[in-house]
This record gives sequence, C-alpha cells and structure tokens, in this order.
Amino acid sequence: MLNIQLAASQIVQQVLLDGRNLNQALDESLSKKSGWEPAKRAALQDLSYGTLRFYSELNATLGALTHKPVTDSRIKHLLLVALFQLQHSSAAQHAVVDHAVRSAVTLNPKVRGLANAVLRNFLRCPPEVQGTARYNHPDWWIDELKSQYGDLVAAAILEAGNQRPPMTLRVNRRRISTEGYLARMSEEGIPARQIGQEALQLEKPVSVNRLPGFFEGLVSVQDAGAQLAARFLNAERGMRVLDACAAPGGKTAHILELSEVDVVALDKDEKRLQRVRENLQRLGLQAKLLAGDASNPEGWWDGRPFERILADVPCSASGVVRRHPDIKWLRRKEDITSFAIQQAEILQSLWRLLKPGGMLLYATCSVFRQENQEVVGKFLAAHPDARHMDLPESQLLPNDQHDGFFYALLQKTA
Repeated sequence: MLNIQLAASQIVQQVLLDGRNLNQALDESLSKKSGWEPAKRAALQDLSYGTLRFYSELNATLGALTHKPVTDSRIKHLLLVALFQLQHSSAAQHAVVDHAVRSAVTLNPKVRGLANAVLRNFLRCPPEVQGTARYNHPDWWIDELKSQYGDLVAAAILEAGNQRPPMTLRVNRRRISTEGYLARMSEEGIPARQIGQEALQLEKPVSVNRLPGFFEGLVSVQDAGAQLAARFLNAERGMRVLDACAAPGGKTAHILELSEVDVVALDKDEKRLQRVRENLQRLGLQAKLLAGDASNPEGWWDGRPFERILADVPCSASGVVRRHPDIKWLRRKEDITSFAIQQAEILQSLWRLLKPGGMLLYATCSVFRQENQEVVGKFLAAHPDARHMDLPESQLLPNDQHDGFFYALLQKTA
C-alpha cells in the first residue's frame, strides 16, 4: 500500500498543480511499474480517480484538521489520498494511517508527527464539510448548473458526477442478438441487465478479458447515452455518412453495425485514428479513415456530399466527469465560451457538406447549455435551410444508467 499511496499522490499532484491529463499521468506512472500485479495497478487507478473525484471534500477536511496550510505539496497530496481511503474505501484504517505516515517520512522526516496527528484526529472526530465543498466541483461549475437547472436538479447532476460510472456494453447485432449475448453473460457468471436495444449494463465492472467473444467482435464497451447517437442519426442502407471527430470509434462502429452504409471517419489526430482502426478491425467492420480538421473541410473533403453527418464536437465533457474526474479541476469557466465558438465553426463548416434533405446530428457530452441549446439556436437563426427535428431525448442528464449528453438533429431543407 505504501508504494501505491505515494504513486497516487504523485499523479494527483501532477493533475492539480501541473494541469496534466489524468489518464496520461496514470499511464506514464504504470509504464514504470511493469512488475506490479493487476491488483496493485487497479488500486493505483482507484486511489488516483477517487482522490480527484472527492478533491473538494478532502481538501476541506484536511484544512479543518490542520492549524495552518500544509506547504509541502507532496505531503498535502499524500494526506489527501490517505483521507480518501479512510472516507471512501474499505481499506483497514490502521494500515492506511501506518503506511501514510511511513510514506510521509520518506518524503520529509520532519512531518511524521503532522501526518500521524492529522489522520488519527480524523479517525477520532471527522470534521463536517461545510459549504460547496460537499459537491466536489468548482464553485463556478456549481453556480452554472444551478442557474440553468435550479438547485434540486443541479444537486442531482453534481451527485451523479461523483459516482463510479456504470459499465455498459453495446452488443454487435450483426454477430449475435442482445438477448443471446445476455444469456452468454449469465453462463459466464457475469450479472447484467438490458437497458437499451443493444445496451447491457453490468452489475459490476469486469475486465474485457472476461467478456465472452469480446476479441471476436461480439460486443464493445460504450455508455448507453452514447449509443443513442447512431440510432438518432438513422443512416439507411447505401447512404454516405460522415462521422466527424470520430475517435476512438465507438459511434462509427455502431453506425456500421446498424446498417450497410459508406462511412468516412474523420479525426484531427492521426494517432487517435489508430484507435478507430483497431476497433473496426476487432468488429469486422470497414470505413474510410481520414485525418483532418472538421472546421476546415477544404483540407480533406472530396466534394461529394453526405446524406448523414454526425458532428460529435469537442466540448467541456461536463457530462462525463465521473469517468474523467480531472476534468472538473482542469476546466475553467472561460473554456466553455471557447468550446462554443469552436463548436459553431465546426457546425457551420460541416453544414456545407450535407446533401439537401440530409440530416446532421449535433452531439456533445456536455450539460452546459452554452455548448448545446445556445449553439444550435444561433445556428438555426442564421440558417433558414435548417429544420430542427424532434428526438425522443435531447438533453440527457447523468444518472445511474447513462452519462450526460446533448443531441440535436437538423435537416437540410434545400
């Protein structure tokens, strides 16, 4: 546990102080620990994600337990990791405290007393977290949600953002029925339930190595909310389809699983396109992969219009923070305006590529209206040739079945 606590505290520090992406920091740390068994690697991920998920609460708790701020950032983040374990894990409390104190001493021998006192005082009398720290989101984020949704709905969104995300599968119905795969899961002793046409939610997450037929393309991991994109796009046999900003390829694959269509999968990052290629190969599907900027079609478009376009635009990712808790602390309020400008540019550029009568599905994994309803509303006001089509759901808020998403289906009338 000692090495795991230290490694987790270093990852958390890199995110909070250096602004590093959590997944990148975690991957880099794990690459140096090739000798660690899977359980230790999983524990490192759990501690890193958990500490960032509850950072506000943990930081407020630490502040209440100390007479003055902990100036050594290495010790501070180590104590935050230990407090997360004491508050939100089943680890033996005495072991958590012992290992944290020993870890602190390796960093600075002078802090033995401080580390021991902080953690044991917490066990004796844990302080009550006051104010907005209990929401574990930045204040500007909390204020924005409350202004848009009201206090009760905002509180539910914030609470959902602090939960462990569900693991959901998308069944490849070209290979097997949803019911048939659910039966295979039952035979393997993996409890799950059907929550969508192709969506199965697991009772507990498992490694993909345990999923029957995963490497043969029977199933993929994809949130139930994300699975709505291909359904809403409704691409019909023989259509030419563009999936803009396609990586890592989940929506591209789902479109191809549902119908025999000609798909162009576009992404700005050549390296991320490799993920699309690997996913399609595993599923036995084919698409044309292009590296290019969705806001600048002149660099890659061949002039042939598309009958369907999926504009899964870059966004704040505010609807998926339970999967990426670092986002809460890396985003700034002004970033939302920047995303909205970029989204409008992409929407404007892609609209020219759409065939009259065709459909464009605008999609984000955001819960902020500035990136969603406001972008679409301004676009519709400026484009008389665009008609807003009805969808069963538009703004999905995160809950126990899916993440937060926004969808708007636009038809080109002339």
